Amino acid sequence: MLFRQIFDPRLAQYAYLIGCQRTGEAILIDPQRDVDRYLSLAREEGVRITAVAETHIHADFLSGARELAHQTGAKVYVSGLGGPDWQSQWLDTDDIQSHRLQDGDSIHIGNIELKAVYSPGHTPEHVSYLVTDHGGGADEPMGLASGDFVFVGDLGRPDLLESAAGEAGAMEPAARRLFESAKSFLDLPDHLQIWPGHGAGSACGKALGAVPMSTVGYERRYNASLDAVREGQDSFVQQILDGQPEPPLYFARMKRLNRQGPPLLGDLPTPKRLAPEEIQPHGPNRSSSPPDSIWVDTRRNRKAYFEGHLEGSVYAPLDRSFPSVVGSYVEPETSIFLLVEKQELEEAVRELVRIGLDRVVGWATPEDLDASGQELVRLDTLDLETARSSARDEGVLALDVRRRAEVEAGAMPGAHNIAHTRLADRLDELPRGKELLVYCMTGIRASVASAYLEHRGFKVRVVQDDFPTWWSEHRPSVAVSDVEVA
Repeated sequence: MLFRQIFDPRLAQYAYLIGCQRTGEAILIDPQRDVDRYLSLAREEGVRITAVAETHIHADFLSGARELAHQTGAKVYVSGLGGPDWQSQWLDTDDIQSHRLQDGDSIHIGNIELKAVYSPGHTPEHVSYLVTDHGGGADEPMGLASGDFVFVGDLGRPDLLESAAGEAGAMEPAARRLFESAKSFLDLPDHLQIWPGHGAGSACGKALGAVPMSTVGYERRYNASLDAVREGQDSFVQQILDGQPEPPLYFARMKRLNRQGPPLLGDLPTPKRLAPEEIQPHGPNRSSSPPDSIWVDTRRNRKAYFEGHLEGSVYAPLDRSFPSVVGSYVEPETSIFLLVEKQELEEAVRELVRIGLDRVVGWATPEDLDASGQELVRLDTLDLETARSSARDEGVLALDVRRRAEVEAGAMPGAHNIAHTRLADRLDELPRGKELLVYCMTGIRASVASAYLEHRGFKVRVVQDDFPTWWSEHRPSVAVSDVEVA
């Protein structure tokens, strides 16, 4: 049996290529949308992708299942469970081979069997896949492709239908379904390998491990969310819902598009390199509707951004947070211009199309910007103690862009809290007549949030300081009720 785990470090996402080397067939589980890299891997391994399967309708990236089916003729397998609202609607309109799986259905890829196991909770339709290598002489599964059901060290969060997609009242019933799925998981044999859909850094859980795979036996012993199952359903529901991070705004759009059918991509966008004299600001200080075009500054050195950037640009360093930042601040109909190093251009374009931002039309390097002659804008910085003192002024508001759970552990008195990935949806909470002093834990999230707020016309200064050190040294007397937590 051929087994390859394919990792995207920025979305902390795993796809799986599983094949029968005897027949040369393979199946791809949970691919992302830029499928050329999977096809290249399959060619290198001497197999042909004849099937593609999803574990569920994803919220954090656009699925590549539809793209693969149209490019290769691969048969699509998706869940047929969870009710009519949670079916992949595009299967009814596209001229492709497909099958909606029921609990216990099997997919045969040469001498490999994948058995669908209904595992709702993270989503109503979620299935996992028990994999058996009959060609190797096995008569029982060796592993479980668990999708967003079981992670290393955690379970998939059951709140996204409510917190991301806006389905009121959905999270508690989902948590109770997850409890029942987790109880069934505990009955699986200890030796069974667990192949998760995500690793550390994903917003699909709150305590995912960085180890790429595990076993049922290990998770039974050391997975805190599974341990809570033994304390009963009510205790489990409270534990699994408590402290979940605020999801990026683009999650709701991913859910909708993956259900309707992700737009077919074809080739990657090929943006034009701009000469220095062609570089112009786009969308400066728009206070209402999103601009038609925007510059996304990907420099990792945030000090360089503070000292000089194009007016109206947003800041999204090309690091692990790049998709969640751009996805939360840029709309899909907006034309994107990238300030990016030449050797990182393709990487940035791939990350954008994975979250449905296809209109990447131009790019330039930081050196091109320096040569452009454009008058650049500065973003002023300050430390936490100065921010605390300044925030006492009537015309100033401290804005905490950390997660709610972080704020509840300690925050600046009088601060208003909005997680940085939710800002675009809550700008009306912020006073236009005041200067915003934006802080987080170490200055990274505050940097991207401040750039976005400046882009939307707010007067901003960004705190560049270490909050845990400041808090331990000063520890002002402040109750959670003194911080505006929403």
